[in-house]
Amino acid sequence: MSGGPLRDTALLTGRSLRHVLRSPDTIITTAVMPVAFLLLFVFVLGGAIDTGAGTGEGDYTGYLLPGILLITVASGVAYTAHRLFLDVQSGFVERFRSLPIARSAVLWAHVLTSVVANLISMAVVVAVALAIGFRTGAGIGSWLAVAGILLLFTLAMTWLAVNPGLTATSVEGASAFSYPLIFLPFLSSAFVPTGSMPGPVRWFAEHQPVTSIVDTIRALLTQQPVGNAVWPALGWCGAILLLAHAAAVLAYRRKLG
Repeated sequence: MSGGPLRDTALLTGRSLRHVLRSPDTIITTAVMPVAFLLLFVFVLGGAIDTGAGTGEGDYTGYLLPGILLITVASGVAYTAHRLFLDVQSGFVERFRSLPIARSAVLWAHVLTSVVANLISMAVVVAVALAIGFRTGAGIGSWLAVAGILLLFTLAMTWLAVNPGLTATSVEGASAFSYPLIFLPFLSSAFVPTGSMPGPVRWFAEHQPVTSIVDTIRALLTQQPVGNAVWPALGWCGAILLLAHAAAVLAYRRKLG
């Protein structure tokens, strides 16, 4: 008999985490690209970019870091879609029709695994940023706020990833959805101020989700007033999370008939 949704989710999450631990290159690969972007912009391009944040490498590293963390999540959730797709194709998900287990546990196990893996990858990115000069006077409260926003963003992106994991017809299609998510920070305030962009691009950059999230995290880390950016940031994350979760549940029910 089922031990209840929480126990079933814990068991399946343990299974999924064991798969990740047996293949630590997944987390390493997830962190490699964001770290490469960080090093590229700081040591190659950073000297030619005026953000108003300062002239030192540590100053620009701090400016970049919020956007790099979002790219880390966007890169990491591709593996969530990949792992779920493999479970669907192998018949693992289908077998739950005949088992006394909470159906929601399957999806939540993948989501929680994604959260853990992404937190580890983001910790690696922050460690590299500290190693190359990033410093912050942010207190515990500010760091907790940053962690909360990143957690909400990770949940939203992970539930978004569940949809292609359930509906894709190929392994490439399951993970390809993440490419626009990885590219989106480049059309935001993540790397340069939006004021330096031409009109239409500037308008898009100032009104898309990433800019408000990046600006909020950056303000928290630099001990600046957060202002009104926090509300669009939370609103975007919450709206994407709710819509993606609803779509994933619907797709899952269709998949199980």
